[in-house]
Amino acid sequence: MKMACRKERKLWRSNKALVSMRTAKAIFIFLLFTGFLHAQEQHPAFWNDIQVFKKKDSTSYPPKNAILFIGSSSFTKWQNVQDDFPGYTIINRAFGGSSLPDVTRYANDIIFPYHPKQIVIYCGDNDIAGSDTITAKTVFERFKLLFQTIRSGMGNVPVLFVSIKPSPSRWHLKDKAIAANEMIRKYLKKKKRAKFVSVWNAMLGPDGKPWDAIFVEDNLHMNEKGYVIWQKLIEPYLLK
Repeated sequence: MKMACRKERKLWRSNKALVSMRTAKAIFIFLLFTGFLHAQEQHPAFWNDIQVFKKKDSTSYPPKNAILFIGSSSFTKWQNVQDDFPGYTIINRAFGGSSLPDVTRYANDIIFPYHPKQIVIYCGDNDIAGSDTITAKTVFERFKLLFQTIRSGMGNVPVLFVSIKPSPSRWHLKDKAIAANEMIRKYLKKKKRAKFVSVWNAMLGPDGKPWDAIFVEDNLHMNEKGYVIWQKLIEPYLLK
């Protein structure tokens, strides 16, 4: 009887140890998994886009003294931008969906390493559309911070800002866009080696509204006809 009890207690202890090991293993896996997810969540917005650029650079690093395009999707989707500007070396580091603070945040990744001879910016569109609380002054202040960041890190490198464009899907925001464009234009007019090019009027139809024929189905991004307009307006400002 005593021997049977001893065996039973031994078996109970063995099962308890096994359960404890399984529990500990489950907890470890849980902590490891949630820790991984937490680490993933710590990455700021567009971190993955920046890693794509870095991977691309690791296989073929762009030359110095090129013209750097930065900003949001209107530049990202300009897939044949190099072909549209023959005779110029273009680096395109725009990432879709970005706002001005996003571009500023990644200056150390997408601006400074390339030592460009000129920087061309298209951004602000998403800032305005991001929230009803965003005003034209907000967009201007965000641009000013980006401009000052570039100046502090690269001196008087020439900067060209392409105006916020009109688009059918965001036509209800036109007043903010026009006001933001004007603030940025006036600001850059007072700065050395800085230019502002407006694409606004050239993208309007006879009715004074965005010309539908130059946009894709989302009524926000441009088709090839739209980029032809941009190419003609931007090229005179590019540095040889």
